[in-house]
Order: sequence, then C-alpha cells, then structure tokens
Amino acid sequence: MTVLHEERTANILINKAGGNTGPDAKGYRVALPSVWMKALGISEGSRTVTLQFDGESITIRRPAVSDYDVFLANARSSAHALLILYYYDGNKLCTKICADQTTHQLAIENEASSPLSTAFGVNRKPTWDDLQIFLKDRCVPQERDGLKYYLSDLGLDCYDPLAIIRKTEGRMAEDSCWIKIVEG
Repeated sequence: MTVLHEERTANILINKAGGNTGPDAKGYRVALPSVWMKALGISEGSRTVTLQFDGESITIRRPAVSDYDVFLANARSSAHALLILYYYDGNKLCTKICADQTTHQLAIENEASSPLSTAFGVNRKPTWDDLQIFLKDRCVPQERDGLKYYLSDLGLDCYDPLAIIRKTEGRMAEDSCWIKIVEG
C-alpha cells in the first residue's frame, strides 16, 4: 500500500452563513485535492467523513466502522498495521480490541454482558486516546517510586505501556484481568 504523506497550502473560503444564523456568522470551506479524496475512498455516493479538532489541527478521516469483523476486514484489505488485543477476566474473554495503528481508529467487540467486565466499561465506541488510557491503566503507575528498577527488571529502558503489557500481560495485583496480544 502506498501511503501519501503530502502537505499543501490552501486558502480558506469565507462566506456569509445563511439560514437562521446571526448577522455576523460566517461559513468556512477549503478545497481538497481530488487525489486525497480518492485515496480516502470519497465519492458522490460515499462522502461522509469524521472531522476531529485538537486545538491546533483539523483531521479528516473516514468514519470508523462500528462492526468489529467489518472493521478488521477493511483494515486488513488496506494493509494497515493492526494491534489486536483480547481482554480477559480470569479465563473469560471479555473484550476483543482491534486497533488500526495506521488510522488511529479502533473497534471493539464485548463478549461480557456486564460493563464492569469490559475493557472500556459503558463506552461502546472508544477512541485511540481511550485505548492509550486503558493500556496505561493496566500498567504500574508512571510516578511509582523505583520505576527505573522495575523497568530494568522487565528489560525495558523507558516507560511504554504497550511494551510493559507485552512483558506483564497487563496483570495487576488488585484483579484477575489480563491482556493477550493476538497481533501487532
């Protein structure tokens, strides 16, 4: 798969907003290159996108597919880098997590009926940030005294939640939950 890493400068088109908006309201638009839209799979029949604003930049992406199996198949067919995790409570599989490391989107499939037993609780559409918090929560706290010695015992040079989970399976003293890394 060819990944486009391209940057362009564009002008924002600013128009007076119509409809029920106030007298000073404005509408903002930008023309996007057609090659980028084709790469996203945007067409007249499929043009819904997700916009994300982080305070500094705006990201445009295809909406995440909510069905786990469809999400997994789409990510595989696009040759995206995947991280697949299974979250267990003892021997019971509670949540399947498919994280697309290329698009920073994920899909989950809860196998447990109680939100208390699932990886993200009542959150049925977790984000990439939710995943990072979940992984960190399954590790020793970063502020812990003696962390350097703990990481050294694990053979790690720095605090990296996923690397720690690869060594510990995300096991914590206070529960019987753990994470199996299936892929990635």
